[in-house]
Amino acid sequence: MLLIFLKRLLAAIPVLIIVASLTFFFVRLAPGGPFDSDRAVSAEVLINLQEAYNLNAPLSEQYFDYMGGVLVGDFGPSFRYPGRGVSEMIFTGLPITLELALYAILIAVFVGVLAGVLAALKRNTYLDFIPMAIAMIGICVPTFLMGPLLVLIFGINLELLPVSGWGNLAGDKILPSITLGFAYAAYIARLSRGGMLEILSQDFIRTARAKGLSERVVVTKHAMQGGLIPVVSFLGPAVAGLLAGSFVVETIFQIPGLGRFYVEAAFNRDYTMILGTTIFFSSMIVFFNLLSDMAVLMLNPRARD
Repeated sequence: MLLIFLKRLLAAIPVLIIVASLTFFFVRLAPGGPFDSDRAVSAEVLINLQEAYNLNAPLSEQYFDYMGGVLVGDFGPSFRYPGRGVSEMIFTGLPITLELALYAILIAVFVGVLAGVLAALKRNTYLDFIPMAIAMIGICVPTFLMGPLLVLIFGINLELLPVSGWGNLAGDKILPSITLGFAYAAYIARLSRGGMLEILSQDFIRTARAKGLSERVVVTKHAMQGGLIPVVSFLGPAVAGLLAGSFVVETIFQIPGLGRFYVEAAFNRDYTMILGTTIFFSSMIVFFNLLSDMAVLMLNPRARD
């Protein structure tokens, strides 16, 4: 297991280097610059700003200087927030983004597994058709539409829940968490149903039932361990997707998380902030995919071959 982990970790390093390199050059090729604004600045001030941030150096020199800083965890200073480093801003917004992702994945796993297992056990009944129909809606409706719909229904029309912010009250976190987790709950429900249907048709399940074991024991101790392997495989990309895709929800609900910093950086052409958040999100995707792969190998030893 340790050897497999190390091999996959080493394979991920070139991926991160390629992502960082492509992002660096694409950002530089984009029109505009970090110091463009409605109010024009003098040529002398612009030259001083470019010199202060090393933007007057050749592009290759800028690239190697930046990548050298990344290797030691330094993503450089923010162009739009003088005196603040990108690393500092990332770790300022990260706890909020992680909290939002945690609530969303808990909702997704609980609702998705419950709906999928129930649908598999009650195949071709209304307890199968209704959850799967809702799951299909969750897959088809994008987050940027689901969020405003929930705000309109529960925030404006019914006036039950707050529609923005991320305070200490639990009510502030319900709508954003549901918005972010709903689509993933739909995917997990379908994966749970498919995996459980495959396992429930296996010979060892029929043997367990023939021995007189209760249906609860058959399902929880025998069927779910193998039936939920597709869900475990999906959890790594799901958690990474929740972190990387939270910028839509954070923008809709005005949550001061890392995703919102990313959106603002794109509008402000804050080169270093765009690069830092992209590299950080890419690292999270690779890390959680790796954890997911290791979990699958632990549950299914045959996958190690």
